[in-house]
Amino acid sequence: MNDLLKKVFGWMSIGLLVTFLTGYIVATNTNMFYSMINSYLLLAIIEIVLVIVLSARITKMSPTSARVLFILYSFVSGLTFSSIFAYYEMSSIIFVFLITSVAFAILAFLGYKTNIDLTKFGTYLMIALFAIIICALINMFVGGSTFAIIICSISILVFMGFTAYDVQKILSLQNVIEEDNLAIYGALELYLDFINLFLDILRLFGDSRD
Repeated sequence: MNDLLKKVFGWMSIGLLVTFLTGYIVATNTNMFYSMINSYLLLAIIEIVLVIVLSARITKMSPTSARVLFILYSFVSGLTFSSIFAYYEMSSIIFVFLITSVAFAILAFLGYKTNIDLTKFGTYLMIALFAIIICALINMFVGGSTFAIIICSISILVFMGFTAYDVQKILSLQNVIEEDNLAIYGALELYLDFINLFLDILRLFGDSRD
């Protein structure tokens, strides 16, 4: 595997580990969990700010700053992620995680090996993503379960596309962004792809706690 991608997947794995461990620990501690629920909106805002800062300032940061911010983002995401551990059965979470990992690995490999220029699909993927967000917001008020299933299914396809697309995009930036910073930027992009795939699959097939 390309040395850059080794760093990218290494940092992505660290980010996922931080998120899942944090989520599990918070979900199993009643006081911590309720504190998270009371601060959920603030935590969500912090997540958005961290993503924007990392994406917009990655070329101007030191590698150490980029790593710290990425781990901080993974930790904050883990706090909000604790609701997943509280709502779904652990067996479902583990099963869906394994399915997501296999699907993600296949798509990342395709993005790495394909000779097709995937960058031309970026605009279409972004349009589809915005459409999904708008439909999800509408469904919050409509509350249709069938509509929710359709949204999740389309979202899975979109983030499958993003996974292959982002791997190729990361490789195309090797001469544009310093390698250590690009490794963190790439880790963040693929982390977001993985998490969104995981959540969509979990919503479709996960068993909730009674």
